[in-house]
Amino acid sequence: MAIDPEPPSRLASFAAPWQWLLLAALSLVIAVILEVAALPAALLIGPMIAAIAVGVSGATIRPAPSLFVAAQGIIGCMIVSAIEPALFRTLLSGWPIILAAVLSTLAASSILGAMVARWGSLPGTTAVWGSAPGAASAMVVMADAFGADARLVAFMQYLRMIMVSISAALLARIWVDTGDLAHEAIEWFPRLVVPDFPMTLAIAAIGAFGGRMSGIPGATLLGPLVLGIPLHLGLGLDLQLPEWLLAASYAFIGWTIGLRFTRPVLLHAARSLPQIVAAIVVLIGFCAAIGAVLAATFDVDPLTAFLATSPGGMDSVAIIAAASGSVDLSFVMTLQMTRFLIVLLVGPPLARAIARRMSRGSS
Repeated sequence: MAIDPEPPSRLASFAAPWQWLLLAALSLVIAVILEVAALPAALLIGPMIAAIAVGVSGATIRPAPSLFVAAQGIIGCMIVSAIEPALFRTLLSGWPIILAAVLSTLAASSILGAMVARWGSLPGTTAVWGSAPGAASAMVVMADAFGADARLVAFMQYLRMIMVSISAALLARIWVDTGDLAHEAIEWFPRLVVPDFPMTLAIAAIGAFGGRMSGIPGATLLGPLVLGIPLHLGLGLDLQLPEWLLAASYAFIGWTIGLRFTRPVLLHAARSLPQIVAAIVVLIGFCAAIGAVLAATFDVDPLTAFLATSPGGMDSVAIIAAASGSVDLSFVMTLQMTRFLIVLLVGPPLARAIARRMSRGSS
């Protein structure tokens, strides 16, 4: 079933600068409201919600892909700055449990995707690809090559990212005492340190854009890690990430995700939306149960374990973990990266096999 073209809207008739101004203003208002409510990652969630609102209202603006890549490079550097040598010992000592957690998540998402495809009204094998817990971009490309509806796959992938981001931020608000953090003054424009700041920008740019040139899905986030971790841990390089740079990166990531939601896509997915949302909620709950096991095994707090196992995007999870204050960002991102690499290798072939099996069964 084809998706109907975007209907004309009053917002679409506005010039691009006015649309950007509206998006920026709405993002600021929502972010301030969330900050006042002490919700972690308000600088990500606010722009994301604002982008969904203007996207559904017919906005035609989209962030340049290069800005999204640059933003992921900055988030990669933020992850690098949180990595500690002691974590690798933890990872090596508990690798059987971590591997079991990753494979369990992959199996659960595959089963849920097959169930949505069987019981829902999504065309073809779209639900299988949309439920796969891999890099969203990788799954969209693979789905399109296999004949599934790529736009609906993107809708499912990014809807899950949004639901995970909001649920994780709400849980962080409940579990983390932000009373002291709320009174800490944020230095938005600190003195830039040489060579720390220039090296941070270089690692972000070379790692992210080099990763994109490699053609490997997710390499825009992994590139800065591959380049930065040896420099940070081996040579003792300190990365400087001023708040204004992080806030801009959060906004571009939130806008890129939110603007993918348009009215035609939402209307097309409306019939299957209850099944899609139910599958995402079940998957989040399943990952939370795995997180409870990890919390007891590795002696980490429940929020750290939840973020480490949550089926959202690595960049959004990293932002929420960093904004939560007491979360062990190093532990969260090590597990997220481990799952990402395994899913990157196993996810597309597994989804393709399930999709092919379902196609034979329905023929």
